[in-house]
Formats: sequence, structure tokens, C-alpha cells
Amino acid sequence: MPRDMFGDVVKPSIKVGSQKWYTVPLSIAVHTAILAALIIIPLMAADVLPTPPAMMAFVAAAPPPPPPPPPPPPPAAAIPKAPPPDVNPAAAPVEAPREIKPETGIEAGVKSVVGGVEGGVVGGVAGGIIGGLAEAPPPPPPPPPPAPVRVGGNIKAPVKTKDVKPTYPPIAQSARVQGVVIIEATIGANGRVQEAKVLRSIPLLDAAALDAVRQWEFTPTTLNGQPVPVIMTVTVNFTLQ
Repeated sequence: MPRDMFGDVVKPSIKVGSQKWYTVPLSIAVHTAILAALIIIPLMAADVLPTPPAMMAFVAAAPPPPPPPPPPPPPAAAIPKAPPPDVNPAAAPVEAPREIKPETGIEAGVKSVVGGVEGGVVGGVAGGIIGGLAEAPPPPPPPPPPAPVRVGGNIKAPVKTKDVKPTYPPIAQSARVQGVVIIEATIGANGRVQEAKVLRSIPLLDAAALDAVRQWEFTPTTLNGQPVPVIMTVTVNFTLQ
């Protein structure tokens, strides 16, 4: 019985010499095909693999270009140079001259004329304008006249030096109209009446009173030693005879 149990091992039924000659090359070819499949298939499936971040850097869109630099500031305006000071030809020289030249009479830039300069005066200064000024400047305007002051206080009333009686209007005499007309008179610095207006009126007598007052004359009124116009009130009395 024990001999039969190990009979297959001692006497195997399969013999080495029974294998075919193409078994080994076929096995090598099959293994080679499997290895090639393991290498090629992953390469063929590369399009489904996730793209690494390093590759995305080349595929992503390029960033926008930086903004252009600001324009340069405008050049500062050139500061004009001050003109050289005028040199007075009559000024004393600061350096000693190398030689002394005779005077020609035209050092001041004026053409000399025998016997003097036309339009000049004897003993005048060279450098004047021939023929004098084309037009002399106008004189300054006179100062404005002082404003009239009202009589009273330190301002004394002027004294009448010329009196003219009013002419009684015939229509007023016929109507038996009489009375006093009060007039405000402005007396100029020369003592003459410059303006007159009625303060208390009698219609038939006003014109005659104004005509008479405008012919009156007074002594000039002075203020601080200067004659000034004054304003004063005068009365003209009309009385029937």
C-alpha cells in the first residue's frame, strides 16, 4: 500500500522529454506581450490623467501687461534773466582808462550842433530833445472847492456890502399882498450869492425876492485863514405904502 502512495512521485507519469519545443518561446512571447501592455496602455490613457499644476502654468492665459508709466512732468519754465543794469555814460569809471581821448561832443549820444542845440537854451545840458517836447503834460487838476458851511457858532454871518431893493410886483400891489419872504442863500468865497431858494413863500412875491437877493454881495467868510462859501438865511420884506 505505501509503495502505491508515492508511486506517482517516484515514477511520474509526465516525462520531461514529452514537452514540445515551442513551449518556452511561446511563454516568453506571452510575458513580453503582457509587459508591453502594462507599459503602453497607461501611455495611451494619458489624456484622461489629471493635468499637473506645472503644466497648467504653461496652458493658462498670460496676465495682462502692466500699465504704462506716467508721462514725465513738463519741464519747468525757464526763469528769464534780469536785463543788465543800464550804464550811465556820465558815471565815473571804475577802472583807469588806458589812454585819454579828446572829447567829441557826442559822448552822451546827442549830435552836436554848431552854436548850440536846436530848441535848447544857453548853458543847457547835452542830451535834450531837439525841438523840445512834442506836447507838454497837462497841469494837475485844481483842488475841489471847499464845501459850504452853515453860519453859526464860530462861523459868523458875512456883512452885506451891496444891497438891492426888490421890485414890488404890480399884481401884488393890486391884490394888496404884503409880507416877508424867507430865502436860504449860498454865498461863495468871493462874497457873491451863488444859489438862492425860497424857504417861506408868498407866491406873488417870491420871484421879486429871489431877483433882489441874487444881486446882493457880502464880505468873504474865512475859516482857518481861508475864504469858504457859507449858507445863511435872509429875509425880504414887502410893505405896501
